Amino acid sequence: MRTIVTGSSGLLGRHVAAALAAAGHDVLGIDAVAPGTVPWRHATADLTDLGSALQLVRDCDAVVHVAAIPRPTGRAGGEVFKTNVATAYNVVEAATMAGARRFVYASSFSVFGYPFFEKTVRPPYLPVDMNHPVGAQDPYALSKWLGEEIVDAAVRRGAFSAVSLRMPWIQTPETFFAGVGPRRATADSARDLWSYLDARDAGQGFLRALQWRGAGHLRVLLSAADTFMEEETEPLVRRVYPDVPLSRPIAGHGAVLDTNHARETIGFEPSHSWRSYPQPESGK
Repeated sequence: MRTIVTGSSGLLGRHVAAALAAAGHDVLGIDAVAPGTVPWRHATADLTDLGSALQLVRDCDAVVHVAAIPRPTGRAGGEVFKTNVATAYNVVEAATMAGARRFVYASSFSVFGYPFFEKTVRPPYLPVDMNHPVGAQDPYALSKWLGEEIVDAAVRRGAFSAVSLRMPWIQTPETFFAGVGPRRATADSARDLWSYLDARDAGQGFLRALQWRGAGHLRVLLSAADTFMEEETEPLVRRVYPDVPLSRPIAGHGAVLDTNHARETIGFEPSHSWRSYPQPESGK
C-alpha cells in the first residue's frame, strides 16, 4: 500500500513509519526535518503551507497524519494551536484530493482534558474509556479535538474512511526514565492518569488502523497495559481519587485507560512495558 506518513522524523512518527515499512508499505515520510538514513522515502516540507501539502500528498492509498507540535509547553499557545490545526486541515484536504481511501490521525487522550488542564479535571469514573466526555482546555488538546473534527468532516462528505488514535505520553526505553522517572515522584503524575504508550506499540496501533475493514470514522483509545507507577493501581486510585467510582476492578498495575474498544475494533494489543526496559546506569 502506498502510504504517506507526516511527521515521520519525530519520536512517534519514526516508529510509525518504521512499523509500516516493515509490514511492506511503500512509505513516503514528510517532515520539516530530514530523518537521516531510514528505510522509507522522505520529503522535507512545511505542511502548514497548503501548496506543499497538495504537491506532496498525492499518488497514495492511505495517509497517516502524525505531524504536530506535541505539547502546549515551551511555545506560545497560539503557535501550537495554529500549527496543529492548519497542518491537520491541509493534510486532510490534500488526502481528499489525492483520492486516499484511508486516513489515520494521531490524536491524543488530552481531548478528555488531561494532562494539561488549567481547571482541575476529575475523571467521572475509572478506567477511562471512549464514553468519557471530551473536555479539552489547553491549546494542544483543543487542536487535537478539532483535528478529529476536521477528519470527521471529510468522512461525512465521503472522502475516505478514517481512524483517530487517542494516545497518552509516548515513551521508549531511551526516554522513559529521564522523562517519566522524576514525574512519578510528584502529584503531577495524576494529571497523566499515570498513563503512557511504548512507541513500538503505537506503531503497531497505526498499522492495525490501516488494516481496519470498517467504514466511517472510528475513534479509539490506545495505552500500555500498565501504568508508569510502581504502586499497584487500585490503591493508587483510592489514594488520589477516593470519590471516583471504578466501573470494573483493575488488577495489579493495570492501566486506567481502557483499550478494550481498540482491541475489539482494530485488534490492538500492547506488548511492551517499561518494567522490561533496561535500567539506566547509576549516576546517568
